[in-house]
Amino acid sequence: MNKTLSLVFFSLLTLLTTNAMADEWLKTMKDFELTDHMGVTHALDEYADNEFIVMYVHGSGCPIARLSVPTFLGIRDDYADSNITFLMLNSFIQDDIPRIRKEAADFNIDFPILKDADQSVARSLGVERTAEVFIVDPRTRKVVFRGPIDDSLGYETQRINTEHNYLRDALDAVMAGETINMNDIPDSKGCLVGFFLS
Repeated sequence: MNKTLSLVFFSLLTLLTTNAMADEWLKTMKDFELTDHMGVTHALDEYADNEFIVMYVHGSGCPIARLSVPTFLGIRDDYADSNITFLMLNSFIQDDIPRIRKEAADFNIDFPILKDADQSVARSLGVERTAEVFIVDPRTRKVVFRGPIDDSLGYETQRINTEHNYLRDALDAVMAGETINMNDIPDSKGCLVGFFLS
């Protein structure tokens, strides 16, 4: 009996700990005013009337980030009738505006790429890698999803057929008022984002 109770106790403890870790994984985006690669300034409060913001972590020269762009563009087009804004965030130390602008031209990126020069937005989100996406409620600034776009890309691997469309599924869920179970979302694959020493 004691062994059974102990097993139940530790199972519940593990579940609670896992859920707490998943909740901790979802941060709150700091208020921002950032300039994109075309010189346009964007402030978070400008998107207060949007249902959600989708933020993609960009980095010039990153293969996975480059390969993910067409999929991200396709998702944006599919949700064009929804009140959702799609943006990119560049916090790469080595990327300046001319380099970002060249990357955008070379790879047909028509999203605003916001330069997070002091990396404060990336820090607030807990950014670790490029090609990760964040769904943010602009009214509360709460991140409701973070993860990969799908499971098609890995390190030195690329699937022809996608089995899990994490971003699409997450958008459909949050638009329906549902909560994402982050325990079901794998870590994103991408290039590490280095940070200035604070």
